[in-house]
Formats: sequence, C-alpha cells, structure tokens
Amino acid sequence: MDAPYVRKAVEWLISCQNSDGGWGETCASYDDTSLAGSGASTASQTSWALMALMATGEWRNSAVRNGVRYLTESYCNGWDEKHFTGTGFPRVFYLRYHGYSLFFPVWALAIYSRYLNGKATVQENVREKQFCRMLDWIKDTRNA
Repeated sequence: MDAPYVRKAVEWLISCQNSDGGWGETCASYDDTSLAGSGASTASQTSWALMALMATGEWRNSAVRNGVRYLTESYCNGWDEKHFTGTGFPRVFYLRYHGYSLFFPVWALAIYSRYLNGKATVQENVREKQFCRMLDWIKDTRNA
C-alpha cells in the first residue's frame, strides 16, 4: 500500500478528519467541490473512512484510534444520523439509509478489533483463499 496514489488518498482522508474524531461530508459538496470531505461527522461516513484507512494498513494510526473513539463515544443504543449520507440524484434528492448507521460502524469496529487481537480480517482471508486458488489453477495449467 505504498503506491503514491494510495498514500495521497490516506493523507487526504486524515486531513478531512473532524476535531471530534469522526468524518462527514455535506451534500453541498456536489455544488461546491471545495467542500469535499467536510461536514458534520456521521457514523456511516466515519466507518467508511476507517475501513479505507485500515485497508491500507493504517490501523495503528492515531486518526483511526480517534475515529474508533468517535464511534464508541457516540453510540447510544445505535447511532443516530441526522444528515443525509446517500445520494439519489445530486442536487435533486438525497437519501438516508437507516441501516447504514448500524451496519457500517459495527463492521468497522469489528475490523479494528480483529487487528487489535492479531487476527486476519474476513476480507484478508477471502483474498488469501482466492490467491491460493489462483496458484492452484496456474499449477494445474502447467501440469496439463
């Protein structure tokens, strides 16, 4: 994950983190691109940022710890999202997927927990199995 475009994305995500530890983006960013990556923190958008950072190996980064803290401290029998996080048609209508604020934070926290406990994530296990299948296929092709 050392490719320049990955590092640039990591730096951008970290630069967009809000002071409360979360991430958010206003729907107004469709009209004003200077607002990209800025807005009130939401549980789902924080989770997306956390999963992206952890997928690049940044799970030890303080930005990730702060995002996890945001999720754990903002939890109150679920996460209440007052802001739209889904786009129907930009500038026309926006959506609030009620499951997003439950599903994605649990997923992000589970990934973080697995890293803390030295376990591979489900995604890593799937990639490993696919890689092994590909190697087996190459071996079979050579032996045919």
